[in-house]
Amino acid sequence: MGRLARTEGLTDVQREILATVREFVDKEIIPVATELEHRDEYPTRIVEGLKELGLFGLMIPEEYGGLGESLLTYALCVEEIARGWMSVSGIINTHFIVAYMIKQHGTQEQKDHFLPRMATGEVRGAFSMSEPGLGSDVSAITSKAVRDGEDYVLTGQKMWLTNGGSSTLVAVLCRTDSEDGAHPEGTAPHRSMTTFLIEKEPGFGQVKPGLTIPGKIEKMGYKGVDTTELIMDGLRVPGARVLGGATGRGFYQMMDGVEVGRVNVAARGCGVAQRAFELGVSYAQQRHTFGKPIAQHQAIQFKLAEMGTKVEAAHAMMVNAARKKDSGQRNDLEAGMAKYLASEYCKEVVEDAFRIHGGYGFSKEYEIERLYREAPMLLIGEGTAEIQKMIIGRRLLEEYRIQG
Repeated sequence: MGRLARTEGLTDVQREILATVREFVDKEIIPVATELEHRDEYPTRIVEGLKELGLFGLMIPEEYGGLGESLLTYALCVEEIARGWMSVSGIINTHFIVAYMIKQHGTQEQKDHFLPRMATGEVRGAFSMSEPGLGSDVSAITSKAVRDGEDYVLTGQKMWLTNGGSSTLVAVLCRTDSEDGAHPEGTAPHRSMTTFLIEKEPGFGQVKPGLTIPGKIEKMGYKGVDTTELIMDGLRVPGARVLGGATGRGFYQMMDGVEVGRVNVAARGCGVAQRAFELGVSYAQQRHTFGKPIAQHQAIQFKLAEMGTKVEAAHAMMVNAARKKDSGQRNDLEAGMAKYLASEYCKEVVEDAFRIHGGYGFSKEYEIERLYREAPMLLIGEGTAEIQKMIIGRRLLEEYRIQG
């Protein structure tokens, strides 16, 4: 392990977990990642290995069979996994966000029912806010849930569902307007949304009555992991599967999950940037031009200096955002800043490593080609850079509002 992106003040347990994950990444992920990615193949063996390591239960409390670790530990593990192959970190991230939302907001019955099986990876989570006509404008969602006796009937179409096919539990945000009497007309849009916990079979097509997962969306990068639509047409969900047991709280529950997700995306950006730096600094010492390694040319040294500084800065901001959330404080400002900076720096570090590789960077034989296609996803996942800047700007104005 190099000097960059080290984290001070970790416990012995945290260091042991990270060492184990790094060893797994180096032995089980990096050697096969590019081949699997080019085939767009789901990494079944890798996922089974992550289950054995207990990573699906990393932040689930010990009383439910998890490891009960902090967001910081989780984020540092994600950084290591993304360094190997970003798609693998996506497989556990959406699972983790749903587990986190159930842990924080679920009823006791929901925690008892889901968390022990989520900790082992037997139940695998996905969550869904986006729709074909909207992404960041969550308040404009049109999927609806209407009360019918003890159940709710859900109708609508969702988009960009990571793990849509492989998951067995999906947290879905729907409108529950005045139809069930819970929210009078004129209620603010974000107060008339509810999170439903939908259990389903893995796979594609009609996976249960009223619920269809049409198939995988073909993507430029972020392959291996399945990204899908989700179509609800008269899907019946028991009232006991309203997250937290009460309607109207879904927006806040989802935003809490996304806050954690933004730390995760920042960690992914850190991991991909680290790998790009490793590839660039290694290649620069092997490739010779004008009678010497290109690493000895000042132009390349300047690139490496900028890349290393960006890797270090992004890591520091990501760690700060995770520690803030772990301390029980609001971290939307720090998470937004970390996600924005880490994703932008990741793109820049990957591009510089790509440039260092010259023509070979364009060849599918070299790992940097895969990273070059993966980095852009981080610019839009869990809220675009523009959305992060809106959040950051508003929060800064709150903090620095002039008096009088």
